[in-house]
Amino acid sequence: APSIIGPELQITGNLVSRCEVQIEGEINGDVHGSHVLVGERAMVTGGIVADEVVVRGHVMGSVRGKRVLLQSTSRVEGDVYHLTLAIEQGAYFEGKSRRTEDPTAGFGLPDRVAQQRPEPTFETSAAAVEPPEEPASQPD
Repeated sequence: APSIIGPELQITGNLVSRCEVQIEGEINGDVHGSHVLVGERAMVTGGIVADEVVVRGHVMGSVRGKRVLLQSTSRVEGDVYHLTLAIEQGAYFEGKSRRTEDPTAGFGLPDRVAQQRPEPTFETSAAAVEPPEEPASQPD
């Protein structure tokens, strides 16, 4: 089941989900998820990063997705980075379209964050460390 941001809800801050997110309200921040759907009356001011992005509402920011669909009611003001892009007649799109093999690479999709996080390593050194010099005492 998708996580739904209802029409009465306004979020200020970034939204990260490992599942599908359906936005019907307003988000001022970035949205990261596996599938993101921006509803007809929804407003996102920030970037969207997901494997699949469907826009029916208003997005002011970049969109990064392997599959991006701008439906006829959409209004996108920002660049779209995609592997595949479909724009329906009537959609408003102001920005650049950039095709790339992996548009979400390096943008921390939730399922990839754990894979990219390096394991902590601890190194020891045999170098000697001298104690800091003590300040000279001053006469009264």
